[in-house]
Amino acid sequence: MSRIGKQPVAVPGGVTVNITNRLITVKGPKGELKFTHHENVAVASDGKQVTVTRPNDERLNRALHGLTRALVNNMIVGVTKGYEKKLKVEGVGFQAAAKGKGVELTVGFANRIVHEPPAGVTVAVPDPTTIVVSGIDKQIVGQFAAEVRASRKPEPYKGKGIRYEGEVVRRKEGKSFAAGK
Repeated sequence: MSRIGKQPVAVPGGVTVNITNRLITVKGPKGELKFTHHENVAVASDGKQVTVTRPNDERLNRALHGLTRALVNNMIVGVTKGYEKKLKVEGVGFQAAAKGKGVELTVGFANRIVHEPPAGVTVAVPDPTTIVVSGIDKQIVGQFAAEVRASRKPEPYKGKGIRYEGEVVRRKEGKSFAAGK
């Protein structure tokens, strides 16, 4: 059995899980999320917990078992607590600013880069070097944060660029001119 898939997902108070055919709908205090699971796994809910089962031990079914359970858990966490990714902007003259609902980046290019968030994602810029991406859908929050980071990935020589908070970028030494004989 899958170690992740066999664990039931607890449904906290204030959250309702509705399963119709293969459509899972999770409603909570922060919003509503929907997901259609694969036909090879079965999802059942008794109001207090959600269980995911698989028909046999084929490789695909084993993979889908843990995946479906993790996605349902992410939906429940999303509608109760939400998800948040923090990005740090590092470099001389590099900064971020809120522009409408999106974020405007000045990261060493001739033009400023503007990223508009998708529906369900909010962007906050508490200071010019910090970007906070938050929402209820873990996948969409992570994808938008990755798109913002891809505007200027951290480079290994000076460390300039946009990185996740707590991300460690391996630094390289660069050229050494006094290494000759």
